[in-house]
Order: sequence, then structure tokens, then C-alpha cells
Amino acid sequence: MTQFKDLVFHSNINGGGINSRTDFDNGFSISVIAGRMAYSTPREDKDSPDDFSSFEVAVFAPDGEFTREFFPKDHNDDVLGWQSRKDISSIIEKINKQ
Repeated sequence: MTQFKDLVFHSNINGGGINSRTDFDNGFSISVIAGRMAYSTPREDKDSPDDFSSFEVAVFAPDGEFTREFFPKDHNDDVLGWQSRKDISSIIEKINKQ
């Protein structure tokens, strides 16, 4: 998997909206969510990634803990909000190169 378009989204039972979690062969995982409780556009519970222009992203290290390794160096939170499809594809590419 190398791009946003390859992500599979499901209804987010923990807060409305949608979510996708993908595990990589190198042990890292990416979580992409959108909806009322996420840093996404819009901040509304919708049913499809096509309904959103930006998403919230979290990356997990092989030990299951949050990692900021693939975020901008000055970012100081475990999640990265309002990410475009292109931004997410770039993060996925960085994870795959790890």
C-alpha cells in the first residue's frame, strides 16, 4: 500500500464518522479518521472518505505506542490534524521506507 486511495474506511463506532487502520510489514500502523470528534474537514459525521477534504492521522510504532517520527519536526502532539490526501500519501510513503 502506497497511497491514500488504498486505505479501507469503516464506520467509526467509537465516535461517529469514519476510520481506517492499516498495519505495515515493518510493524508501524497508521490510523486515519474523520468526523465530528476528529480534526477533519468537515467536523461532521459522514459515511465516506469522499465526504471529507482533510483527515486526522496517528502513527503507531511497532511497540504499539504513538510515534511522531513521520510528522513535521516541530509538531508536538500525537495526532496530526487536517491532513489532505496528498499529505497522508506522503506519510504512508515515509512509513514504507522505514
